[in-house]
Amino acid sequence: METVPAAVPPSAAGAATNLSVFDLYTIGIGPSSSHTVGPMRAGFRFSQGLIRRGLLGRTVRVQAGLYGSLALTGVGHATDKAVLLGLSGQRPSKVDPDAAPGIVEAIRTTGRLRLAGEKDIAFNEPQDLLWHYADVLPDHPNGMRFQAFDADGVLLREQDYYSVGGGFVVADGDEDAAITPGSNVFHPYPYSSAAELLDICERESLSIAQVMLANELVWRPEAETRDFLKRVRDAMISCIDRGCAQTGILPGGLNVRRRANDLYRELVGKPEAGMRDPLTVLDWVNLYALAVNEENAAGSRVVTAPTNGASGVIPAVLAYYERFCPGATASGVQDFLLTAAAIGALYKTRASISAAEVGCQGEVGVACSMAAGALAAVLGGTPAQVENAAEIGMEHNLGLTCDPIGGLVQVPCIERNTMGAVKAINAARLALRGDGTHKVSLDRVIETMRQTGLDMQSKYKETSQGGLAVNVVEC
Repeated sequence: METVPAAVPPSAAGAATNLSVFDLYTIGIGPSSSHTVGPMRAGFRFSQGLIRRGLLGRTVRVQAGLYGSLALTGVGHATDKAVLLGLSGQRPSKVDPDAAPGIVEAIRTTGRLRLAGEKDIAFNEPQDLLWHYADVLPDHPNGMRFQAFDADGVLLREQDYYSVGGGFVVADGDEDAAITPGSNVFHPYPYSSAAELLDICERESLSIAQVMLANELVWRPEAETRDFLKRVRDAMISCIDRGCAQTGILPGGLNVRRRANDLYRELVGKPEAGMRDPLTVLDWVNLYALAVNEENAAGSRVVTAPTNGASGVIPAVLAYYERFCPGATASGVQDFLLTAAAIGALYKTRASISAAEVGCQGEVGVACSMAAGALAAVLGGTPAQVENAAEIGMEHNLGLTCDPIGGLVQVPCIERNTMGAVKAINAARLALRGDGTHKVSLDRVIETMRQTGLDMQSKYKETSQGGLAVNVVEC
C-alpha cells in the first residue's frame, strides 16, 4: 500500500484543483447526475435555506422552474421527480431508491408536499413546477429557479441554481452552498494542470495517488479517506452484482430490455469459452458496464464517477483490474480510485464534465480518461505513462455528442459505457507499451475537449434535439 509522505509546508499559492475524492465520487441514485442528483440537491438546499432564514413557517407555496437542457430532457432524466424529492427534504446520498417513487406519487395524488420534511404545503404540479423549454438562464444550460411565497403571494425568497455536472450545484450569492473544503485550505501539493502534477511527482518521487492522498489530509484523517474509498469500491461492485441479477424492461417507454442478466448467465454457463477465445475477457468488461448503467437507467443506487451517465466505465475497469489482472490488491484498488480522481479533477476545473455543456465527451470521455490513467497506474505505470493513458482515453472520445433517444439515459448511453470501458483498457495498454513520451499532452487534449464543446451545436448537448434522438423513432 502506498503511504502518505510526511507533510510539507503549505504552498502560498493554494491548490488550484481544490477538489476532493469526496467530490469526484458520490453515492446516489440514477439516472443522471446533472439532471437528477443536482436538482435534488438544489431542492434540498433551497428548502433547508428557508429553515435557516426563519422563512419556513411563513411559506405556503414554492415554485420551481427548469430551464434549458433540464427542461428539454428533464422528464426522461426524472428531473421533475428529483425536484419534488429535494424540496421534501430528501438527499441523493440518503434517499431510499425503493421509497422514492412512493414519495413522489403521494405528492401528485394528494397535491401536498412536506417542505423540507417538516411542513405540509399545497403543491399543484402544473402551476408550481414549470418547464421553460425555450429559455436558458445566463450561467449554464442546466438552470433552475426556486421561489417561496407567503399566504399573500409575497415573494419570500428566490434563488437560481446551476447543475454543472457530476451532481455539483452552484449558485451565485447562495449562503447555503455546499462549499468544498479545499476552498479555504492550502494543499501540500497544489496543481492546476497535468504538467504541474507530473512535476510534483518527479520532484518529490511520488505517484499520482500519493499526491492526491497527501492533499486529502488537509481535510480529514487518512483513515477516513481510505474508509470512503472502500465504500465507493463496495458500492460499485454491489451495483455490478445487482445489475447482473435483474431482468425485465427499463422504465421510460422505450421498452429497452435489460441484457446484463442474459450475458452473465451465458458467460458463467460456458466458462470453457474463455479458453478458446481470449477476447472473452472483453465480454466480462462489457457485462460490468451494462450492469451498472442498466441500474442507473432504472433509478437505482450508483456511484457518480464522475457522472451518472458515465457511471459504468470506472466500475467496469476497476472490476477488470480486480478479477483479471495478476497481483491486484485492495491497496491497488484505492490507488486506482485516487489516481482517477486526480485526473477527473483536472477535467472538472479546466473544462467540464457536463454533457449539457460539452456533450458526452465530458461524461463518457472523461470517465474513459480517468479509468485509463488509473489502470495504467495500478499496473505499474510511471506518472508519465499514466498521463499518456489518460490523454489517449480522451483523445479518441473528442467530439462525442450527447443525443439520448427520448431524453432517457438508455440509448445510446448504456452501450456507450461499454465502449468507454474497453477504450480505457486499450489506452492503458498502449501507454504501458511506451515510455511516457508522446506528442499530445493531457493538458492540450483537455483544452481541445473544452473548445470542441464550445463549438458543438446545442442540439448535440443533452437536449435530445439532434443526432440519434431525432433520427430514431421512439417505440
